[in-house]
Amino acid sequence: MVKGILIVILLLSSIGLIATILLQSGRSAGLSGAISGAGEAFFGKKKGMDELFGKLSIGFAVVFFLSSLAVSFLK
Repeated sequence: MVKGILIVILLLSSIGLIATILLQSGRSAGLSGAISGAGEAFFGKKKGMDELFGKLSIGFAVVFFLSSLAVSFLK
């Protein structure tokens, strides 16, 4: 019973972790990064969603780590 609940938590945290990492904006690289970097200097960068996804991904990672550790101890 407890092992099943932990596996469900592990599954949900892994899906949440994957989703939040994919929704974060990537690091700028190459010519497109140079162009967007100049635009951000003039207009500023909207960081609200990136900060939220960063905090959510840390939370999901902690839950994933703890639940995977708990499942491994129950075996």
